Amino acid sequence: MTKTTQYVSRQADEKGVIHWTDEENAVWSDLVARQLDIIQGRACDQFMHGLELLNLPQDRIPQLHEVNEVLERETGWQVAKVPALINFDEFFRLLANKQFPVATFIRTREEFDYLQEPDIFHEIFGHCPLLTNPAFAHFTHTYGKLGYAASKQDRVYLARLYWFTIEFGLLRQQNELRIYGGGILSSPGETIYALESDKPERHRMEPVEALRTPYRIDIMQPVYYILDGLDDLFELAELDLMALVEKAKALGLHDPKFPPKPQKMAS
Repeated sequence: MTKTTQYVSRQADEKGVIHWTDEENAVWSDLVARQLDIIQGRACDQFMHGLELLNLPQDRIPQLHEVNEVLERETGWQVAKVPALINFDEFFRLLANKQFPVATFIRTREEFDYLQEPDIFHEIFGHCPLLTNPAFAHFTHTYGKLGYAASKQDRVYLARLYWFTIEFGLLRQQNELRIYGGGILSSPGETIYALESDKPERHRMEPVEALRTPYRIDIMQPVYYILDGLDDLFELAELDLMALVEKAKALGLHDPKFPPKPQKMAS
């Protein structure tokens, strides 16, 4: 999680409505149009079904209450408006209460292709379609409860499991690889790279291995983990995940598949 951000979340008025600018709505519209084209045949069926249920507007940023009406009906979840950055305590607390954090800002044109902070496009378009799915919603809720009770050290391990499932997970569907991770599905470059590049390693999901795998947030992923189907998240949620964290800690981390992050030169 980045420590600082140039972005500030927009506040809602007394009726809970956020007043986005024409340019912010235009950025949303362009992001959605581009990504809808790219995910065809690449996103898993459950994601596409969730998009249909949400029926997100393409010409403007949706209001959170519009998303909440669908999520509440389907799985009992809500989205919650948060600042551009929140700490892990708040992140896990929200998930434990079936509230998915959504920072109410959208990227600028200068960061149209990639930004490190999760903006409203990443959270609403990338994650909310699958929060209509019972397996995905149950796993995310379980993960939140475990993380909220976990130690700081154990949260670092749990973050890796989240990364390789909710953010950057792949699955098999109809004998093909498909995407369910929101970090991929909100990124045009990684949507193609994750499935079609010969550079990354792709392994069947083994929770202990995922817990031991380092990652970087600012590069195309060198490693992906694959579920046999989205319902595997039900089974994953029912494992003793904290015992698996202890096993991962005892075994130690795998060597990173990427170079160290460049250090900024002191001015």
